[in-house]
Amino acid sequence: RLAVQRLRTLQEKKTAQAKAARRDIALLLEKEKIETARIKVENIIHEDIYVELLELLELYCELLNSRFGLLDQNTREPDPGVSEGVCSVIYAAPRTELKELHILRDMLMHKYGRDFSIAVMENRDNCVSDRIAKKLNVFTPSSELVDAYLSEIAKGYGVNWAPPAAP
Repeated sequence: RLAVQRLRTLQEKKTAQAKAARRDIALLLEKEKIETARIKVENIIHEDIYVELLELLELYCELLNSRFGLLDQNTREPDPGVSEGVCSVIYAAPRTELKELHILRDMLMHKYGRDFSIAVMENRDNCVSDRIAKKLNVFTPSSELVDAYLSEIAKGYGVNWAPPAAP
């Protein structure tokens, strides 16, 4: 339960930081510092994806909490009703900054054993949610996505800016 609370708090914090960063980007667009704005918006895109990851992990933690009885079974493999949640937490927790999630991960790894945990960390059986795996992929946002974010920020803050026309 504590992990769920901390996930919510971190989501709120990241969302507030993103809102402040969007304000800064609107000012950069107003001052016609487009390249700086483009670089900063890439960070916002990554932060938005991170917040989405936290939301998914919150749902999995709530699922594990509500189906605790299935976790309490004395088996070396999780019940199918909690398998995706167990795998997703084990896989994603090291890529977050929440110690409560790390503790939950350690408990799950201890319960299900080394072999299972290594298989999950390598996502050998594709038991990790595709949505979680995709959110953890590091990528450079496309210029179209950056332009879309910049356009929305400009519109939201009343800045007269439009992306450059495609060649």
